[in-house]
Amino acid sequence: MIVMKFGGTSVGSAERYQSVAKLVGGYREKQPVVVVSAMSGTTDWLLNTARTVSEGGRNLPEPINAERLIAEFRSRYKKVVEETITSPEIRSRTFSAVAAQLHHLLRLLTGIEMLGELSPRSLDAVAAFGEKLSSKIAAAALQDAGFQAEAISTEELIVTDAAFNKAVPLMGPTRAKCRARLLPLLEKGVIPVVTGFIGATEEGITTTLGRGGSDYSASIIGAALDSEEIWIWTDVDGVMSADPRLVVQARSLRRISYAEAGELSHFGAKVIHPLTVLPAVEKGIPLYIKNTFNPEFPGTRIDGSDQTAGGLVKAVASTKNLALVTVAGSSVLAVPGIAARVFAIVSDQKVNVYMISHASSGHDLCFVVENKAAQPLVQSLLKEFERELARKEIESITADSQVTIIAVVGAGMRGTPGVAGRLFSTLGRHGINIIAIAQGSSELNISLIVAADDEKAAVQTIHNEFLSLVGLSKSVRHHVESWTR
Repeated sequence: MIVMKFGGTSVGSAERYQSVAKLVGGYREKQPVVVVSAMSGTTDWLLNTARTVSEGGRNLPEPINAERLIAEFRSRYKKVVEETITSPEIRSRTFSAVAAQLHHLLRLLTGIEMLGELSPRSLDAVAAFGEKLSSKIAAAALQDAGFQAEAISTEELIVTDAAFNKAVPLMGPTRAKCRARLLPLLEKGVIPVVTGFIGATEEGITTTLGRGGSDYSASIIGAALDSEEIWIWTDVDGVMSADPRLVVQARSLRRISYAEAGELSHFGAKVIHPLTVLPAVEKGIPLYIKNTFNPEFPGTRIDGSDQTAGGLVKAVASTKNLALVTVAGSSVLAVPGIAARVFAIVSDQKVNVYMISHASSGHDLCFVVENKAAQPLVQSLLKEFERELARKEIESITADSQVTIIAVVGAGMRGTPGVAGRLFSTLGRHGINIIAIAQGSSELNISLIVAADDEKAAVQTIHNEFLSLVGLSKSVRHHVESWTR
């Protein structure tokens, strides 16, 4: 049994739904469980619409209501169903299923409009409709192609806590529900088509796993069912050695480890959700990243393989729209408790920290957060440390909003002398200043902070130094090519 997950661009049109049905049908003997995202653009539309109606359309040039907003949305889905499904009977059933979902959505939006309030719980309920609609259409496309298929909401399968907008799955009850609901269908030859991204509390209240959470859903379901493999279908040829928009010579990686995939996804390689590898690791299930637009291409295998094979560096990733927060002073870390108080405030504000760096002298404590979180966080820190600032124990608390993290990832760096020196030297030769650095004890990743304007040049320079095939001997080039495509 395998899990096949399809992203928003893979189900972005009637033609794509038909292609997915054909692709899934070709693997019927493997007993596929299909996980689908919302059609591309749908989740953003739902979230923006919920915010618009909660504000009463105050920021729009003319009054608007939920009914008017939903009309255009309804027309789009009606057209997709008409163009996807050829059987009149299946098309009629699908129209009814979609209409029922849109009726529920309209009622929810009308309630939000009347209350003028949008809670995290309501936002999750609205956001879930994209995947619900997508699963109905994908299941119907499979039926139209001659296969038995059933649309199922993961509200029936994935049990989570009540942390709305970014819920945490409870794997014990999730495993029990997945096996009870899905295994009987598979035994009867039915292809389950389940929603990504969403779950429900033990009380049955809809939750979401966070943006991009459909990959995570697929991994959760794969682990719950002890699947042989989990296939993540996207619009690129697997995990790349760099962002092709920054490095035209970027290549698809043939195979990487779970740990390397986790590092890359955390630092900007958006092919998979950062949490996707965790359930797979626990069960030792290999993940494949494949391209629906190029299905014959092997893509990237992610597993527990020898991490040091395939060269020093596997890939370079970057994360933009970040700010570097600096707590500066001659004795910042010499005064007991300052670091703990800093990160207590970070935690209270639910701010994600991408990287931490500080000098051994204890003069500065630096950490990287999202741009939008930086100024509110700095204001809170200034208030918290008023006394220390007055006594000059802390000299300043500032945020530089023009930085990017560059992550150089590869288990081959572990225990290899000179990698960091080579990295810093090549950046220096190209006039790229390194603002701060960090490296964990695993030696799997070297993270650098550079000016935002230097992102492209830094990624290209590092890729050329460690991953370019130009100038390599034939034997070395063959070895590198065996790990990339």
